[in-house]
Amino acid sequence: MLAFIIRRLLFTVLIALFAISAVFFIIRMTGDPTYLMVPMDASKTVIENFRHKMGFDKPLFSQYVDYMWNFMHGDLGTSLRYNEPALNLVIEALPATALLTLSAMAMSIVIGVPLGIITGIRSGGLDRVITALVVLAQGVPNFWLGLMMIFVFSVKFHILPTGGMGSIKHLIMPTIVMGFYTSSRITRVTKSSVSEHFQKEYIQTARAKGLRESTVLLKHCLRNALMPVVTLVGLSVGIYMGGVVITETIFSWPGMGRLIVQSIEMRDFPVVIAAVSFIVVMFSFINLMTDIAYAWIDPRIRYD
Repeated sequence: MLAFIIRRLLFTVLIALFAISAVFFIIRMTGDPTYLMVPMDASKTVIENFRHKMGFDKPLFSQYVDYMWNFMHGDLGTSLRYNEPALNLVIEALPATALLTLSAMAMSIVIGVPLGIITGIRSGGLDRVITALVVLAQGVPNFWLGLMMIFVFSVKFHILPTGGMGSIKHLIMPTIVMGFYTSSRITRVTKSSVSEHFQKEYIQTARAKGLRESTVLLKHCLRNALMPVVTLVGLSVGIYMGGVVITETIFSWPGMGRLIVQSIEMRDFPVVIAAVSFIVVMFSFINLMTDIAYAWIDPRIRYD
């Protein structure tokens, strides 16, 4: 296991370096941010001095080498917009994104797993109704759902705030929007896995021993059936990180997604790269934790 963890950590470093390099060159294609940073009536001398100070007058590859050298020494650059270390801005925005992500994930698990179990062990009208709703939920775009919720609950009935962060009420709509799609996916995966394992011989053997149905389900069936669900929950972190950009923008949630959007608009290169680097490392770490959870759930799994 230790050797596996070391290999994965090294792989994470390589992936992070690749992602940083890709974002560096892609965002440089958006243009020179100098004219967004200096006053509109700035003289040519002021503009050239700013470009020289920021290093924008160097060839692109030289800028890349300089940035990677500083990155290796823990310097992710200074925000062009806020004149603060880019990493500090990302860390300040992280708690808001973490709160939204964890609440959405909790909602997805609390709703998706029980519905999946119910539809997996039963067949009939309820199963068909839940399955139809799940399929419908997977086709609803999160930006449309967010706008509709704002219209209904904020504009029409004045029940919830339109956006921002401050109380539990501010968290409700962003959580639903982020967790809506993943809840339906977890429901489908749980249903399929529970239904498959519920028909296997070891379940019949457990019943033949006279065990209660709840014991058979919770102790024997779910321990094996939850493996695909654990995989999906781990992968959902990537989905949340992609969806958080849209969700935080719609609801003015002061997290990393909104910070990335604002930084792209202002061509604040250091902040964008720092945020993407942080997301890549965090996503890789969650995947590593998912792999370790496999071995805990199923003792037959061993990593050499």
